[in-house]
Parts: sequence; C-alpha cells; structure tokens
Amino acid sequence: MDQNEVAIAFDIVLEEIENAIAALKQEGAQALQSGKYDVARDLIEKGSQMEAFRSKVKDLQKEWLNIFATVLPPKTRKRSRKVAERLKRGLRTPEDTFRIPILQSLVELGGSAPMSDVLDRVEATMRGQLNAHDRSTLPSHPTQPRWRNTAQWARNAMVKEGLMSSDSPRGVWEITEAGRQWVVAVTTQNK
Repeated sequence: MDQNEVAIAFDIVLEEIENAIAALKQEGAQALQSGKYDVARDLIEKGSQMEAFRSKVKDLQKEWLNIFATVLPPKTRKRSRKVAERLKRGLRTPEDTFRIPILQSLVELGGSAPMSDVLDRVEATMRGQLNAHDRSTLPSHPTQPRWRNTAQWARNAMVKEGLMSSDSPRGVWEITEAGRQWVVAVTTQNK
C-alpha cells in the first residue's frame, strides 16, 4: 500500500464516520419526536464520542500527510501521479446530464431506493447517451464503469443543493421535496 492509498483510506474512513454521525442524528431526532428522551440522550452521547473520534482521525490524517510531505522530495511526489490514465476533458458524458434521470428514477421508485436500483434505471434511461468512454472502467476501480462514478458525483452535488437527502441510510438514495419540485419544473419546461 503506497502513501496515496493510505490517504484515500483515511478519506473513506472519514466518510463512513460522517455517515454514522448523520445516522445517529436522524435516530436521535426520531427518539425526541417520539418522546424517548433516555434513548435520545444516549444517542447524543454516542454522537459526541463519534465527533471526538472523527477529530482524532482527522489529526492522524494530517500527521500522515505531514510525514510524507517531509519524506518525499517534491519531484518524486509529482512523478508518482498517474496523469496518463486520466480521461481527457469532454470525452465522458457530463455530470449534469445525470441529474434528471437520477431524480426521475427516484420518483418512479417511490422516493428512495438502493443506489444500485437507481443506477440500473438510470442506465436504462440513458442507454443511448452513454458512450464508450462512459462504459469504460476507472483505472482506480477496474470493475466500475466510469458513468456510475459520474452519476455518484452528480448525486453528491444534488445532496449539497438539497435536491437529495443527506441523511438517508448508507447505500440508499432519497429525493427531497425540493428535488421533486425541481425535476417536475425542469421536465415540464422541457416539454
């Protein structure tokens, strides 16, 4: 495992911790709403512990990056990047193209569904739009078609915009009310 893989592993761990914290917040809110104050108090305590743990992991990540920043000379670090494997800009289907198919798929699936179910529908919807570059696999993930990664980035952007839920269970995508309104407005406008 090289230093870059460890840095990526830290990012994955931090993402999982964020997901766990978000799930605890959701459970805590539900406990408060149903009057289970003891359960809510326990969840708040766990959340505080997880946030402290997240800080420790972030500190370890910084320490790891600092170790390699001082060990490797700048030229060595630049040469280790695999720039040649990156796809040239403009060859893959743009991220924004996936927005409407993702949101429409979620509406058709009842508002939320496992990511794989949503992406299967998106693939069926976009079959004619996906090109050979979209269908090629990623150098970093040889079993995943590039378009699925692009769709996941589109989902990430829509979460930040409030069109998709940020606190759905891991592996489940969920449209928000704002997302429903947006997709109706856009599809009505395009008719």
